[in-house]
Amino acid sequence: MDITAELQKIVGDRLSVSPSELYCYSSDASQVKGMPDYVVRPKSTEEVSRIVRLAYENEIPVTARGAGTGLAGGSVPVEGGIALDMSGMNRILEIDIDNIQVVVEPGIIQDALNDALKPYGFFFPPNPGSSAMCTIGGMIAYNASGMRCVKYGTTRNYVRDLEVVLADGTVIHTGSKMLKSAAGYDLTQLIIGSEGTLGIVTKAGLKIAPLPKTRKLVIASFKSAEVAGEAVVKTFSNGVIPSACEILDRVSLQVLKRCDPELVLPSEGDVILFEVDGTENSVHEAAEQIIKVCSPLAISIKLAESEKEMADIWAARKLVGAAVSRLDPTKTRIYMGEDVGVPIKKIPELLRRAQEISEKFNLPAMKYGHIGDGNLHLALFIDVLNKDEWDRLNRAADLIHRTAIELGGTVSSEHGVGAARGQYMEAQWGPALEVMRAIKKALDPKGILNPGKLGL
Repeated sequence: MDITAELQKIVGDRLSVSPSELYCYSSDASQVKGMPDYVVRPKSTEEVSRIVRLAYENEIPVTARGAGTGLAGGSVPVEGGIALDMSGMNRILEIDIDNIQVVVEPGIIQDALNDALKPYGFFFPPNPGSSAMCTIGGMIAYNASGMRCVKYGTTRNYVRDLEVVLADGTVIHTGSKMLKSAAGYDLTQLIIGSEGTLGIVTKAGLKIAPLPKTRKLVIASFKSAEVAGEAVVKTFSNGVIPSACEILDRVSLQVLKRCDPELVLPSEGDVILFEVDGTENSVHEAAEQIIKVCSPLAISIKLAESEKEMADIWAARKLVGAAVSRLDPTKTRIYMGEDVGVPIKKIPELLRRAQEISEKFNLPAMKYGHIGDGNLHLALFIDVLNKDEWDRLNRAADLIHRTAIELGGTVSSEHGVGAARGQYMEAQWGPALEVMRAIKKALDPKGILNPGKLGL
């Protein structure tokens, strides 16, 4: 069968086999590479179904892709086949304020969705740092989250229904507009976080939330990242749940100060950003409680003085991972060993051991991330032309992953497993991995959906 001709019958000129275009789909933001044989850009569920059915009948791998902002190789076609670019399916199909939900196609960008919801006084809360670029479909595939999931939860907390194309082209719905259901297996939750290995999402019904009335930001600095972690544990144990709780270590602060010398952040120590939101009274009370709890441990502590000051700090926080070259232009930040998570009470130990690993392998690192939910981003940066530094980086990343598992945590809190972290799935999950493989086999018996991912 002439697969190129058959795909053209379905999508016309939205098919490409040009080497230059194929190359654009051979990577994401990770170190994983894989060249597709075809790039296909569907515009409807019917087209996706026909493409997947053709692939199933001819045992051709299919890897769905959104914006390609992933950090684990999840959208990289490591076994070739079809790269299914879902970014063209990007419409908001329904804004249903009465039922507090929306229906969207998977290619819509998160910030675009929130821009459309803002006039109604609502938003879609999960907010990864790539919210200006990442697609809702990608967020569902990886159960993405971000700075405010400590209060609002992750993507999986906001998905009511999914339209999904299965491996043989069958189209199903996994839920409904109902607030709750006790009828059968929760297929919606099964698909979320499955990284396109069980089905391809073509529509999503999403719960939305009211925009908070006001926010305050407490900025506290501490003599070490470990003490900062202790302050976070103490804050939570005193019953205060911030809307965001972020760590910026002293290296991160140096980076941000070089990007913007006017940025209002402490000049010393390791910093925690505690954001609280809600009503004026509740926000004031929570901010005062955080200051009271953290003051005995802090070098300095203050409230942000204006909305602009808060906005500037959060904008800088979103850029910190990519801005490390300002510290040393000869080095590049490599996304390996960078998304581990542990239970909250283990945060101080994770921070201490991460610093020990950085020193052991003589690799400079930034420690930043969503410390309020135990998720640490350790940014290791190297001279990419130095083979010895690559070797040390690989060994350091491996030790970081295994340390997280040892502490009862995970090798990925929000960026996904993809192809980059599949080798750790057995260590983290043990016999449960075989259950995952059985589910994969049942729903994708020919193994065509995003093969080579999740350690399956």
